[in-house]
Amino acid sequence: MAARLGFCLGSLLSFLDIGWKLCSGLTRAVLTNLCNAVGIFSDRCLMSPTLTDVYDKSASSEVNNSGQTSQSKGPENDSSDAPKSICGSKSSQFVDKTSGSKHGTMSRPVEGAIIVGAGTSGLAAAACLRERGVPITLLEKSGCIGSLWKERTYDRLHLHTPKEFCQLPLMPLPASYPTYPNKKQFLDYLQEYVKRFDIKPIYNTNVDRAQYDENSKVWRVQTQGFSSSNGIEKAEYTARWLIVASGENAEIVMPKLQGMKTYSGSILHSRNYKNGSEYVDKKVLVVGCGNSGMEIALDLANFTAKPSIVVRDSVHVLPREIFGASTFVVAMRLSKALPLWLTDWLLVFGTWLTLGNLARYGLKRPIEGPLQLKQKTGKTPVLDVGTINQIKNGNIKVVPKVVALMTSGVRFENGEFESYDAIIFATGYRSNVPMWLKGNFFGEDGSPSASMRDGWKGERGLYAIGFTKKGLVGTFTDATNIAKDIGRAYDHDMLQTAI
Repeated sequence: MAARLGFCLGSLLSFLDIGWKLCSGLTRAVLTNLCNAVGIFSDRCLMSPTLTDVYDKSASSEVNNSGQTSQSKGPENDSSDAPKSICGSKSSQFVDKTSGSKHGTMSRPVEGAIIVGAGTSGLAAAACLRERGVPITLLEKSGCIGSLWKERTYDRLHLHTPKEFCQLPLMPLPASYPTYPNKKQFLDYLQEYVKRFDIKPIYNTNVDRAQYDENSKVWRVQTQGFSSSNGIEKAEYTARWLIVASGENAEIVMPKLQGMKTYSGSILHSRNYKNGSEYVDKKVLVVGCGNSGMEIALDLANFTAKPSIVVRDSVHVLPREIFGASTFVVAMRLSKALPLWLTDWLLVFGTWLTLGNLARYGLKRPIEGPLQLKQKTGKTPVLDVGTINQIKNGNIKVVPKVVALMTSGVRFENGEFESYDAIIFATGYRSNVPMWLKGNFFGEDGSPSASMRDGWKGERGLYAIGFTKKGLVGTFTDATNIAKDIGRAYDHDMLQTAI
């Protein structure tokens, strides 16, 4: 019976795939924008291959999270000024009109846009703006681009969605890369991206405050940086446009549990976990059953540790591939052709055929479908990359909610106690934008408020990228929209100046 149902579902997916390919070939349009007397700039961001209109509101099922960054176009082969490595440069070359200082703060007017954050989102925005001829200044808190990928992820990390849905505008991931590139490959790609567009972030620069000045009609961005030669440097950048690209993963989320101070084992957040080499034969508790928690538990099992994973609530776990096709692609295409509830039903049914009844192993499924839940709460379903098999084989134990930490272990809500050598909290991250951006543009939870139209365009020249909970697909779309919007205004200003 299951085989027949699987065959029927596979046939339906094949039919939809053919229809998708026929339709997608008719939807590409070439958009050009006539600029000022100085020259003509093309909307190449809007014509980038593969992802132009691949993701719409009905398909808010992206299952992959990432970081951010920004850039600028320049000589592709000029290696003298390009960053020598993805991390390590203490500061970049920056040319601006320094107009003096006030109480030790340098005043730095910016002709174009200020971008805060040099992760994938900031890089994408910078590349598209530079392609439009809009000057950019990119401020980065850390000492490298893509710090989330470089410094805060585990070694075995791979993209969970196919590479064509994870590339940045104007430059696809290499054809030689596998379908799901690993961490090193993606970092190498970011490095080449920076070189290609001559992106020079200003590193080690923390934004303390950003506020719109009603009198001068500019954004004032106050920063505190550090250089080996001058020590702490304070500056105020001013610009007509401000792009928030610091992302949803700026600060860790660490729960406060009773007994954390007296627990004798090691405690760390997943941002500090690299691999399981130091946990061989040790009992480790992973708190958090999202994609990171599930994959860390798998990594620990592969290093012959004895991991347990806390599953407090119900969770959607989907296979990374269904019948040989990417689950993400299947979900996206089905949601364009069918109602969301029916797409969810097919995904859950396909998961049952592929992984079986996971409730038997302590993984209960939510009442709402994976895409409906994603759309309603932003909660991303887990894409399984091998953890479920380890759970079925008894190499990973599923445990309930933690009530308190004891000296040598943990007390669970069912009253049971178990000892552990280490606890890893894979409890996620949050945005820190409300801490430095003044105004009602972002809510207390760090998400764009209702004033930010579609999550990317605000008022008075404010923009955000990477906050639509659609992963790198959302970053691609946000970057093209922002570049188009700012580019038109900048072109108009230049034309008026020329006249």
